[in-house]
Amino acid sequence: MKLYDEIPSLDLNDFKLGDSAKKSKFVEDLGNAFNNIGFVAIKNHGLSDELQNRLYEAVKKFFALPDEIKKKYEREDLHGQRGYVSKGKEHAKGRNTADLKEFYHIGQEIIPGEEYPEEYPANVFPEEVPEFKELTVQTFRILENTGLTLLRAIALYLQLPENYFDDKASKGNSILRAIHYYPIEDPDSVPPDAVRAGEHGDINLITLLMGASADGLQVLRRDGKWIPITALPEQIVVNVGDMLDRLTNHKLKSTIHRVVNPPRELMNTPRYSIPFFMHPRSSMSLACLSNCIDEQNPKRYEDITAGEFLEQRLLEIGLKK
Repeated sequence: MKLYDEIPSLDLNDFKLGDSAKKSKFVEDLGNAFNNIGFVAIKNHGLSDELQNRLYEAVKKFFALPDEIKKKYEREDLHGQRGYVSKGKEHAKGRNTADLKEFYHIGQEIIPGEEYPEEYPANVFPEEVPEFKELTVQTFRILENTGLTLLRAIALYLQLPENYFDDKASKGNSILRAIHYYPIEDPDSVPPDAVRAGEHGDINLITLLMGASADGLQVLRRDGKWIPITALPEQIVVNVGDMLDRLTNHKLKSTIHRVVNPPRELMNTPRYSIPFFMHPRSSMSLACLSNCIDEQNPKRYEDITAGEFLEQRLLEIGLKK
């Protein structure tokens, strides 16, 4: 297998609007990318430049607020699943040193009169940045729709019905996370092994990431080499998470990635990033698909639901005690 030095770029319109040949090629190329480097860049994803720019401005305004104001929106009882999560709270699985970041979580925004598969906690929005609610909810809905389209392509790659994921991921327990990798004025003031985000695999099915404000994201290639990941302005980056890895018995491999610190002289500069973590409904079974198990690839994971797996991981990364 040829190892990529950069992530492949695909056009989602080839799947949505193309003829059968273009659609089939998109499915094949997406599956190959997820089996190789684990990341893919997608254009025609539905997010406008204007929306992204306005969202980043709102996010920067929130994180520029004093800590005592930001902490008004921290909900310890929700284990970081809604609202603000302050510095020093989250670490990568298998690490004890906290990541150098703070973040804000937006989940499903409940629309009165609509039915939802489970009882989601209410979102928490900052009064000091009134545009924050409109921009995050709008972005959430666009990326959820894009994620469902990508899951249809993934279903076809796995030789499942195209709509296999529709009733499992629609109105799922997804999260839009606005991250602030805060500036460090004195690099000697933090633990020597502290990084912006330690190496990890995402918990969810797939992650959709709009362009970050600075470099730093790296992916671990299959041969053990770390490759920097950057997306062009019109692209988002998509990767496989641990839930999809479990479901496919490691056929589609969750990609280990990290956010490294900048050079010491640039540690006093911030970095902002906004990933969308596409989760299914908590009741979805992550039991390995039967067509992903054979003599060469015996079943490697125990049966578990998405909700049970999320609970495990929240404990492992420090958001739940």
